[in-house]
Amino acid sequence: MAKKRVLVKFSGEALAGEDGYGIDTQILHFISEEIKALVENGIEVAVVIGGGNIIRGVSAAADGVIKRTSGDYMGMLATAINGIAIQEAFEHAGLEARLMSAIDMQEIGEPFIVRRAKRHLEKGRVVVFAGGTGNPYFTTDTAATLRANEVEAEVIIKATKVDGVYDKDPNKYDDAVKLSTLTYKQALTDHIKVMDDTSIALAQDNGLPIIVCNMFEKGNLLEIVNGNRELCSIVQ
Repeated sequence: MAKKRVLVKFSGEALAGEDGYGIDTQILHFISEEIKALVENGIEVAVVIGGGNIIRGVSAAADGVIKRTSGDYMGMLATAINGIAIQEAFEHAGLEARLMSAIDMQEIGEPFIVRRAKRHLEKGRVVVFAGGTGNPYFTTDTAATLRANEVEAEVIIKATKVDGVYDKDPNKYDDAVKLSTLTYKQALTDHIKVMDDTSIALAQDNGLPIIVCNMFEKGNLLEIVNGNRELCSIVQ
């Protein structure tokens, strides 16, 4: 399961730390060091970051005052804010990084162009994809799967706060059982929220494995990319 090119999906909420909102620079530092370990071991890395630590489009539009389309665009802008922050953290850690946005924001990042993104990866740069898919009604999970397919990543890593997929919430149930492997169909049929259904279906259509792991364990990402299956769950 050793992979040369991977895409890592981080949730925006993960950047918030214990405050539950905003950006915790210590978490940025931790993430950048984990990604640096991959790059130093010859792994090409792309990153998609959510925006939930700032605003979620669905939540913003919940009471109807803000339209869903506008709420989703607000969420896309939130991912751009996070993208700038994580690009800065990567560069502070000594990595070369490029922010590419699905929404044209030339002052802060490059427009997303598949060939250019691949070229950055080939040169050892970490590519941060912001702006979701550039369209409302699609989550950053779907954006991550889309970008992973476009840049021909061999696997997508969903970095979470748990070490894999369980049959029930391990934070609530002591008898929760970890599922080391499961099929796309199982994830969709049993409504196991590894990622949203659209992103899982897109991964299934393109044979893209989804790895779910704990992002807060030092060294986890490198161990998993090098083939350690005990630290994660795999949807394939």
